[in-house]
Amino acid sequence: MDTTSSTLPADDADEQRIRELVARSQVAQTDPDVLPALHTADLVIVNLAGRRLFGREAFASAMAEALSSPLKDVRTSLAVDDIRFTTPDVAIVSLTKTVHDERFEAEDSSRLPSAGAMTYVLTRQSDDWRIALAQTTPVR
Repeated sequence: MDTTSSTLPADDADEQRIRELVARSQVAQTDPDVLPALHTADLVIVNLAGRRLFGREAFASAMAEALSSPLKDVRTSLAVDDIRFTTPDVAIVSLTKTVHDERFEAEDSSRLPSAGAMTYVLTRQSDDWRIALAQTTPVR
């Protein structure tokens, strides 16, 4: 399902930039130099496991730690379900996250759910969009 509805009149160029940001975030999920830069400096993240991170530095550190652990074998894909503009410079993006857990030695208790309902809150910074909040709720 890839529908888009807006609470404010949407600019097609903004919707396209937002979709491109989502695509870039997916491609950069294993690049600790690129992915944090797609976020605001004061970002808030709540990941699929419920870990909450505050700020780009904390996110970059947690990402580097995860990439040096068996979590490096967990990939995700994102599908945009909805984009809503609450103001011309703030958008809420609803996504479906699919989890591809390729850790062969993972026990059932450490396996991640195969899907999540993800929400991005984006803010416009200059002429581009950045992720200010990324929150994922597991779907079992």
